Amino acid sequence: MLRKFAALLVSAALAMPAVAAPPPGVMVASQMADHAVPRLSSHSVLVLNGTTGEPLYEKNIHQRMPIASISKLMTAMVLLDSGVSLDQEVTVSDAEIDRLKNTTSRLAVGTTLPRKEMLLLALMSSENRAAATLARTALPGGTAAFVERMNKKARSLGMNETVFYDPTGLDLRNTSTAGDLARMVKAAHGYPLIRAFTTTPEHQIVSVRNRVLQYRNSNALVREGNWDISIQKTGYIQEAGRCMVMQATVGSQPLIIVLLAAGGSSARVNDARSIKTWLEAHPGNWLAG
Repeated sequence: MLRKFAALLVSAALAMPAVAAPPPGVMVASQMADHAVPRLSSHSVLVLNGTTGEPLYEKNIHQRMPIASISKLMTAMVLLDSGVSLDQEVTVSDAEIDRLKNTTSRLAVGTTLPRKEMLLLALMSSENRAAATLARTALPGGTAAFVERMNKKARSLGMNETVFYDPTGLDLRNTSTAGDLARMVKAAHGYPLIRAFTTTPEHQIVSVRNRVLQYRNSNALVREGNWDISIQKTGYIQEAGRCMVMQATVGSQPLIIVLLAAGGSSARVNDARSIKTWLEAHPGNWLAG
């Protein structure tokens, strides 16, 4: 009798549908726990319901990591908070040459543009010299005062695990967590100009010697035009890997997505697509309204 009962239990267990457990270190919302969870390349991941703040996917969200050009969202907020004229022209100087990592730039020394256009290049194309020029010229005290204001703004937003050492993100000491960056995305989303500039697909400028330069958005998802993205920023230095933050609407729901330290050049984009596919496959489980 006992053997027969045990056999029935085994048969019942085998008949139940198998549910893939989340990958190690990954936590998902309870309503999504019964569905196969995507394995993402990014070392740190956070996906939040943008309306309720509920986390849908979490992976190493409290680990501090270099954030590269994601820093430029804070640069943009501090610039706009300063009240400095965006129509005033500013000029790229020798001070904007990258002597930390020796990266190159098409924005030649001597290029003069309105601050507004410099901000567009910094946010859309992640142009480092544009961001550095804005920081140097915005406040009395130059870049040092500007970076101090960036850290003060971070504290005011509750980003207690975040620190900035430069306005571009080239300094690997610019570090944060996925949780803090979600706060920064939410705050930056409140600036219409940041929303507009981070989602502009391309822009053309006239540089020194009347040279026409074409710039493209650094985010392939914006360039492709298949996502409903309201704000985004990418980042890369070797120490940070490929990074991306954004707010995008999936279904009818805004999501905040943070991806840090993805692997290859397309890994962050593939991770974002995997998240979207996973959520769209089970809309009744998480989609509000």
